[in-house]
Amino acid sequence: MWALTVACVLVALWLGCREVDSRQAEEAGNRTSIPAARQRMIEEHLRSRGIRDPRILEAMASVPREEFVLPSDRANAYADHPLGIGEGQTISQPYIVAYMTQLAEPESTDRALEVGTGSGYQAAVLSLLVDTVYTVEIIPTLTQRATRTLQRLGYGNVVAATRDGYQGWREHAPFDVIIVTAAPDRVPAPLVDQLAPGGHMVIPVGSFWQELVVITKRSDGSVVTERVADVRFVPMTGEAERLSR
Repeated sequence: MWALTVACVLVALWLGCREVDSRQAEEAGNRTSIPAARQRMIEEHLRSRGIRDPRILEAMASVPREEFVLPSDRANAYADHPLGIGEGQTISQPYIVAYMTQLAEPESTDRALEVGTGSGYQAAVLSLLVDTVYTVEIIPTLTQRATRTLQRLGYGNVVAATRDGYQGWREHAPFDVIIVTAAPDRVPAPLVDQLAPGGHMVIPVGSFWQELVVITKRSDGSVVTERVADVRFVPMTGEAERLSR
């Protein structure tokens, strides 16, 4: 009986060690696969589809996207499709993040506004390309989570707040770059007002059918609007939602 008990204990210990070893191997595999997945994102999803700005490619290669998704989605962080981040919101696919950033033509001295902080990923990418990023999010829990992630990862030139994005952030305007990651039915007038002369705003517009629009403000205050792609974003809520009724 004593020998049987010892044998059972040894088997239990062996199975426990195998479970630990398996978990450690899986974690090590994930650490190894993430750099490969990130490089594959750069080559297959970005460079091959027209993202050519070297600064943007470098920023996309530098930001650890796996830190901005839910733990259950870390293995899929670099797949080229949106992922849920809770509260009915998503993190955009890598190509769309890079494409919108390229359309905005960010410069190192720029002041940027992001409308729709979400996970904080777009703000992190922008932060490597401009002087300061101001980012607003209407859902407090997302603002708090994104702020913790950005601070933990050292993106110190990002300022986040819980605000209605339709109204922008007038206290810090004008902005050389505005990137909007939720779709209103129409372009919000306050955002156009807060765009600096020579600046670019990239925004999805529409309800069911949406278009990605680039708005450039001329030195005389007039604007040029260019429609560049069909897209699908979560709708902008708050004031934008009220005005659409």
